[in-house]
Amino acid sequence: MVPAAAVLMLAAIAIATLLAPLLAPHDPLALSPLNRLKPPGGDFPLGTDALGRDLLSRVLYGGQVSLLIGLGTAAVSVSAGLVIGLVAGFFRTADALIMRVMDAFMAIPPILLAVALVAIHGASAMSVILAITFSEIPRVVRLVRSIVLSAREEPYVEAAIALGTRMPVILWRHLMPNTLAPLIVQGTYICASAILIESILSFLGLGIGTETPSWGNIMAEGRSYFLLKPSLIFWPGLMLSLCVLSINILGDTARDILDPRMRKRDA
Repeated sequence: MVPAAAVLMLAAIAIATLLAPLLAPHDPLALSPLNRLKPPGGDFPLGTDALGRDLLSRVLYGGQVSLLIGLGTAAVSVSAGLVIGLVAGFFRTADALIMRVMDAFMAIPPILLAVALVAIHGASAMSVILAITFSEIPRVVRLVRSIVLSAREEPYVEAAIALGTRMPVILWRHLMPNTLAPLIVQGTYICASAILIESILSFLGLGIGTETPSWGNIMAEGRSYFLLKPSLIFWPGLMLSLCVLSINILGDTARDILDPRMRKRDA
């Protein structure tokens, strides 16, 4: 029941954010000083913030940004990590150099990298995606490399090499399929982590610009009024928590299904 509830919850959040133009009762950026800090009710189902903007509309549109960053970071990290990991795991001459570079990237905290990118390119979704991606790629590379190191010693791979099969074909046809199941699981964790990190960065003023609503900067703007109106933080925080929790549960479920060792243990 828990995985099913996670699927339903994540689907509901995704559909609500995608249909934000239809579901949101107001423009999330429209200022209305006369309606500032209104309680829930009437035209404002969740009330308004300190600038009179509709909170429900901002939460719905903010979900679009957070999910976009999570999915975009996962896609780029998994794709780049897969290619680099295949090369590092199969070609021994390139392995040492690639892994030292990956170690260097892992030594840089995502927040410090985000500060540098924001200073260079300004606060934007692309800067946040790049900052989180650079910290996630090394983990994907290590995962793929460990799988390839084991798989390249298998008889079918050695037979393909002995028959003169081209290296790109060996990597694509014989080695990459072994990495798909672990990468699906890893991708879900990266997506959840990226959504959470983006919210932290935006909360600290290092992520998405305040002109674009995201769950993180909605909470950041509402913290000054927390004692007066805690719902400014509660609703975006609740959506963030439910989204990250649902994705993590799906990742755990995918791991249990796709990992043969987990199936044997459960049996």
